[in-house]
Amino acid sequence: MSDFSEELKGPVTDDEVETSVLTGAGMHFPWLQTYIETVAIGGKRKKDFAQTTSACLSFIQEALLKHQWQQAAEYMYSYFQTLEDSDSYKRQAAPEIIWKLGSEILFYHPKSNMETFNTFADRMKNIGVMNYLKVSLQHALYLLHHGMLKDAKRNLSEAETWRHGENTSSRRILINLIQAYKGLLQYYTWSKKKMELSKLDKDDYAYNAVAQDVFNHSWKTSANISALIKIPGVWDPFVKSYVEMLEFYGDRDGAQEVLTNYAYDEKFPSNPNAHVYLYNFLKRQKAPRSKMISVLKMGSSSCRKERAPTDSTLW
Repeated sequence: MSDFSEELKGPVTDDEVETSVLTGAGMHFPWLQTYIETVAIGGKRKKDFAQTTSACLSFIQEALLKHQWQQAAEYMYSYFQTLEDSDSYKRQAAPEIIWKLGSEILFYHPKSNMETFNTFADRMKNIGVMNYLKVSLQHALYLLHHGMLKDAKRNLSEAETWRHGENTSSRRILINLIQAYKGLLQYYTWSKKKMELSKLDKDDYAYNAVAQDVFNHSWKTSANISALIKIPGVWDPFVKSYVEMLEFYGDRDGAQEVLTNYAYDEKFPSNPNAHVYLYNFLKRQKAPRSKMISVLKMGSSSCRKERAPTDSTLW
């Protein structure tokens, strides 16, 4: 994939300006598929443009299905022309489509590397303010997948301060997700500090300093996660992390309230795991057996509801 990487980051020459799409400083995507450029459709240029990009998208999708990453990458160069589509709707939708396709290609391409992916992500963040938060979040998840925790946290922090675009409900949820994933990273640090604290004697001179550090990280984590888990959804890793910290500091009532709401609030989707988490919590607290059995029964009922739509399709 050397050509893919070099073309993505390489400079634009005067000769290439006429036959490539510019999407940012130093980034160009030359037309590599002659047979796509010369699709025999006739008619006006507008119609030619629409059919060319449509055909190109079909070729990309087919290549992805067949795991032909290099071929898909080559088609992607040409698909960037959709950023210049005369149809405003298609032009606005193009950045998200390009990001989804391009990130998948770069994730699986055997010759892809971190530098190429980061360059692509940074370019895509700045093509239309509507995509900045979404691309930033997915870029951070990619960095997490590769163990680059500091880079992921920095990415999330930058996205958290993004103030452009309309304040829509979907935007607010994205902000909450970004903050919550940042909270998970802080939880990871908190867990390591907690482990470090458990190995120290209370009389140790370093104990108070480490204990304060643990508390600081728990406060940051709680602040970032608490807003998300109040929004109806399936937030298992966030809820588990939050409850663990509440229990660690002795707030058992708070932990039980979070788990009870997560399991029984009708605004939340049916989630058998939520009942398992509540059951395990009650078990740790040595709650009455009848109460724990009641939770398990509700969890079992939730499982049946989840399976019912799937089972009905068999008839």
